[in-house]
Amino acid sequence: MSAVLLIGIAAAAACAVLLVMPPLRRWLLRAAVLDHPNARSLHQVPTPRGGGLAIAGVVGLAHGLIGIWLGATGVLEVRTFVVWTAVALAFATLGWLDDRQPRSARARLLVQATLATAFVVSAGVALPHGIAAAGGEMWPWAWTWVWPVGAALAAILIIVWTVNLYNFMDGADGFAALQALCTLAGALLVPAVVVTAPVMLLSATLAGGVVGFLCWNRPPARLFMGDVGSYFIGFELAALALLEHNGGGRPLVWLILFLPFALDATLTLLRRLLRGERWWTAHRSHAYQRLLLGGWSVHRLLTALALLNVLVCWPLAWWAAQVPEAAGLALGIGALIVSGLWSLAIASTRAVR
Repeated sequence: MSAVLLIGIAAAAACAVLLVMPPLRRWLLRAAVLDHPNARSLHQVPTPRGGGLAIAGVVGLAHGLIGIWLGATGVLEVRTFVVWTAVALAFATLGWLDDRQPRSARARLLVQATLATAFVVSAGVALPHGIAAAGGEMWPWAWTWVWPVGAALAAILIIVWTVNLYNFMDGADGFAALQALCTLAGALLVPAVVVTAPVMLLSATLAGGVVGFLCWNRPPARLFMGDVGSYFIGFELAALALLEHNGGGRPLVWLILFLPFALDATLTLLRRLLRGERWWTAHRSHAYQRLLLGGWSVHRLLTALALLNVLVCWPLAWWAAQVPEAAGLALGIGALIVSGLWSLAIASTRAVR
């Protein structure tokens, strides 16, 4: 697909979000949709939240336009795109409701699992062809239903966890938006990561929307994305990776590109579980939060995140994409590096409370 087309789509999405931001911010201020500082937050003054409405609106509209185009050309089944769009906007709606009045964790998880199930069933997420063929030969009596169900459940879990970990990691000016941009840019720039037209087009659209939002969310942030933004972006990243996998892509490469967030969220959760803490409550235990509390500036944090993505994740993703049999090794190396940096951050901030 033409690089000029993708750049044009990204630029159009960025401009659209930038146009929406000023009136959206004024409306959020009038409606008093504010994130007030508390014992668990890192910002110092009340800041409007809900900027993710602009991203969800612009990317949701692009979903429809791209779906009509690809459906007309026969590239993608229209039903899949309709459900994908509906589920993405439903996640954004759920996040917006949480921004206005938080629901219980149980209720949120139930709705998230329902939405994820609708997407997975519609998209028909399956096992890699090679694994499916081998399993069909070894266990033909069980493979026809056991493994498809297992693959679907795994995909649902991936979506729900990605949505929630993205929400967990949205706690510093520009941090969550920058990671989304690095992941999407890596997927588009590293050869052979994205091979399907729908994923390529929507990745460019979402990347552009994030760039437009970053102009307002960079430190000191004038607007937070809120749960509406973190839920929407978290779902979109998981959906893009799963649909690329369905189209013959390499899901491990997407995971490599997302390692900084995936491991900070997962390792922090495991650490809290092992310490017997109330893991479902708000906290400031993530490595990035502890670094900020320990004296790092937000600009230093964002620079470190960008360098980690560009110097570690992108080269490993390139290796995994060019040499598919080395994807597992590349993922392992990346996980070791990021886990080591996470451990170093935790160890160097032991005095932080």
